Formats: sequence, structure tokens, C-alpha cells
Amino acid sequence: MSDFPFHPGAGVEHQGPLPAAADVVVIGGGIAGVSAAWELAGQGLSVVLCEKGRVGAEQSGRNWGWIRTQGRDPAEIPLALEARRLWARWSDRLGPGLGFRRVGVTYLARTPRDAAAHADWLVHARAHGLDSRMLTRAQTRALIPSAADWCGALHTASDCGAEPWVAVPMIARTVAQAGVTIREGCAVRALDIAAGRVAGVVTEAGRIRCDAVVLAGGAWSSLFLRAHGVALPQLAVLSSVAATGALDAPFDGAAVDDAFAVRRRADGGVTLAPGASHGMHLGPDALRHARAFATVLRASWRSTRLRPAAPRGFPDAWTTPRRWDADRPGPFERMRTLDPAPDARALMAATIAFGRAFPALGRPPLRATWAGMIDTMPDVVPVLDRVAALPGLTLGTGLSGHGFGIGPAVGRVLADLVTGRGAAHDLHRFRLARFSDGSRLTPGPAL
Repeated sequence: MSDFPFHPGAGVEHQGPLPAAADVVVIGGGIAGVSAAWELAGQGLSVVLCEKGRVGAEQSGRNWGWIRTQGRDPAEIPLALEARRLWARWSDRLGPGLGFRRVGVTYLARTPRDAAAHADWLVHARAHGLDSRMLTRAQTRALIPSAADWCGALHTASDCGAEPWVAVPMIARTVAQAGVTIREGCAVRALDIAAGRVAGVVTEAGRIRCDAVVLAGGAWSSLFLRAHGVALPQLAVLSSVAATGALDAPFDGAAVDDAFAVRRRADGGVTLAPGASHGMHLGPDALRHARAFATVLRASWRSTRLRPAAPRGFPDAWTTPRRWDADRPGPFERMRTLDPAPDARALMAATIAFGRAFPALGRPPLRATWAGMIDTMPDVVPVLDRVAALPGLTLGTGLSGHGFGIGPAVGRVLADLVTGRGAAHDLHRFRLARFSDGSRLTPGPAL
């Protein structure tokens, strides 16, 4: 990685003392875990959040920075709408430094077939009262002047963006000020199980008694669960991203086609990424879950670059143990921050495509490049559920590249699952049992 703005080697910020007991322990300091901790504390519970590395230093700080309703799986749209409202509240509270802005999201169509595929999604937009609409060729050029000759676009003007590596740490500081104990550099090695249910957690700094645990471990969730006998068909997908310096960009929003994705940042530069290209390492879990992922892989085989093995220490590396002694350092301490090397070839292709689309700008020089590992599920929608096999454990994972945008709403849902409050949304599509009860898995939109 080169000059990633949130350097994983930076010193820890949160070193709250661990109590002997708490009402809830949250595992994972990404946007979902931080949001869950905030919501639980708001319900009057004592909460400890343990993060093995730095808050927001993995995928929650490495994504495109989009906060969108457009293109969501129909079951996710209510979550996305709630999350957008919650992001706006955080912006009101924390100010412009969060980078939250209404910028609009645009899916650009190179061919009539692409445009038709985008238009098919509008039935879901209308069902939820979204302002999404199809743009003609002329309207697309009016929105994005001096651009390539796209034949049309799907556009949602009300969609938003924020600065990932800034936003999550900012929110975490407020959560800590509200009384949540946040401990960075503190891996949870295992659950403490008594009489068949959660009785606490075993961290590298000692045990914490609690009756409830939220696992929001991102790409590490499947490894953690497997050590407790729970199978979760989750894989990690490599996503590469770059940042330019300040550009005289022809529009102020976020857009994507099959070759590149772009979002104008608050600092005047753009975040640039391959539009569809991603990588997947072949490890034990990838082979174990190949059948479950077959449908989505068939749909995206042209854009998926398979790699023979994950680097040492990654969740699905061949040498990563699937069992370990909870009283000794384990895999979560051996790799504090999942920091994959970006795909230089894919980023170069994206910058070339950007230059072709905007000939007045040409290929932009890149100020920084980085990559993250997206925790994805076979049907490209998350798991938000209590784990029946381990009473007291609530799971929020597999956000499949959508986590930054919907994270605040995911945190609210997880908190309600912990406390038993009535669900504000239909969570049936997000249940854990869908992978074991014979249900047919229908993949949602991959972008």
C-alpha cells in the first residue's frame, strides 16, 4: 500500500480500561460495530468495544465513500434510507469535517443493454418513493459535461457521500465520550461459554463478563465463528482504490460504469476505483464455499481475478489456524490490520478509462493507492441475526461492499436484536439460517 491516508501503523487512540463486566461487548471497530455500540449505550447499557487494531482501519476506512440507496437489494432499501438519515444526524452533530454531502449517485450506461438493466431497478425505487430516474444521453451529458458518450444513466440525486477514513474515527470519539469503553489493540480471542450460552469474552487483556456479544468483525467474522462451531459461508474480496490530488473535475458527484468508479472528495480530489474489477484469493474457505458462491461467480467471472493463495495471516490463508488456544495469542493478534496490496494493474486500467472518459483532464496522477478486503456473502446481502447455536451472540457481517453506507442503520438493528426491541425493518432476508434451511439463495445487486 502506498500513502494510505489512515496508516495502519499509527498509534492507538482509544485505550479505555477494560472492566471486569459489562452488559454488552462489541467485537470490531468498523462503522457497524461503532454504530451498534452507540445505539446500545443510548438504550442505557454498559458497552465495551474491542478492536484488535485501529478503529476504522480496515474496510470501513478503505471504501469508496458512497452512501446510497440506488441499486440496493430491495430488502436493503429501508436500511439504506434509515442510514442516510442517521448520517445526516451525525453530520449535524460533528460538522463538515465528517465530509457528509448530498452529491448524487449515477450508474452510467455504455450500451442500451446496460441502460435497460439499470432501468429494471426503478420498480424498487418507485416502491420506496426514491427520486431515482433514468437519464437520456443528452441529460447525462448535461449532468457530466465533457464526458464520454454514454447512452444514458440511472441517477439518484438525493444520495450522498462521506470521507471514510475520517468519518469512522470521528464518530468513535463521540461514542467514547458518551461512555462506551473503546479499546484498540485488543483482540477478542474467543467467546466465554457457560451452560451453552455466552457468558463473556476472552480478550488478550483478560476476560470480560457479559450476557451479550455483538460480532461485527468484517472479513474476520467467519474465522471467529468457525472456531466456535458455527459455519458461515463468507469470503473476502479484494477491492483496490486510489486518490488523486485536487482536480478541476467536471461534476461534483459519484458515478460508475463498467471501467471505473469516481467520487469527488471534499478536498477537491477524486477517489477513483475499478468499476467492476475485484480479486479473490483461493483458500480453504473459498474452496469449502465454492458451491454457495457459484451463482454470483458465474455472473461476475469476467471481472473476478482469482489469486492462488491469500498472504500469510489473512483470514483465509492456508496457514491461518482454524482452532487456537484462547489463553495464547491467536490469528487476530498476528495481523492487527488487514492491509492488502492494491491491484496496480486494475488501478491503472481505471485511470486510463477515466482519462478517456474525460479527455480534457486525461489520466490523473495518483496521490495514494490502497486496498481493502470486503466481507461478502453468496447472495450479496448481509447477515443481521441472533446466532441460535450460541445464545447471547448477535451477528452483523457480510455487508458485501455496502457497509459504510448502511453501517449506522445496521448498528441500530444489531442493538435492537440484542435488547429484544421490535424490528423496525423486515430482516427475513438477512437471517443466518438461510444458508442451512434449504432456502434458495438469490443474489442481490453486486455493486
